[in-house]
Amino acid sequence: MSAMHISARELLAKAESEARERVKAGKPVQLSPSPVFNAAKSEATLYLYDAIGAWYGIDPREWVPAFAAITAKTIHLRINSPGGAVLDAEAMRVAIAQHPSKVIAHIDGLCASAATGLAIAANEVEMASGGAFMIHNAWGICAGGEQEMLDYAALLRQTTGNIVATYQRRTGKPAAQIRKWMDAETWFTAEEAKSHGFVDRIFTPGQASNAADPGKAKRARALALAEISLKQI
Repeated sequence: MSAMHISARELLAKAESEARERVKAGKPVQLSPSPVFNAAKSEATLYLYDAIGAWYGIDPREWVPAFAAITAKTIHLRINSPGGAVLDAEAMRVAIAQHPSKVIAHIDGLCASAATGLAIAANEVEMASGGAFMIHNAWGICAGGEQEMLDYAALLRQTTGNIVATYQRRTGKPAAQIRKWMDAETWFTAEEAKSHGFVDRIFTPGQASNAADPGKAKRARALALAEISLKQI
């Protein structure tokens, strides 16, 4: 697996802190570009470039209805996200899985934690060669007495089990193997994510086919920058 050392908690804390700083500076809380619609090709491109969570990232109460309203035949979902709130992400995952259009997920850089569930809900998953895909057990914060702590632990165990089942349906891997990866908070390279069945194909920025299409070349440069940013985490 890739030699990443930042934890899921650190990723989320970093995303939340940066979002708060943007708000303090009078800037938009989200970094995700606006959706792009191509009526001629009946395609839509959506960017998921923020954490997932109603209080500091992408709010499913806004995102899900907007996504469901898209009528394009093909939806490109571009992802560079540290993940976030698991139940908020679940609402978005279901919307992706139930959409009648063909949804293609493009992992442009980082796809971690809850964001992985959104990617694998798509009909196809393409991952940048320099991207990273991370899975881990459910976690959270609880305050209270002994019984409340025990109840919360049971909830986390149940949530982790649901996540395991989701990954299992996508990859066909044994639950024991997936749990082992999640226990270790595993980071996969693009090649590893593909070999284990999380993604379908790998996109390599700068590959020869981009030269004939200026749009692809522009996207390749953007993905190369995403790779550089990821290495600086």
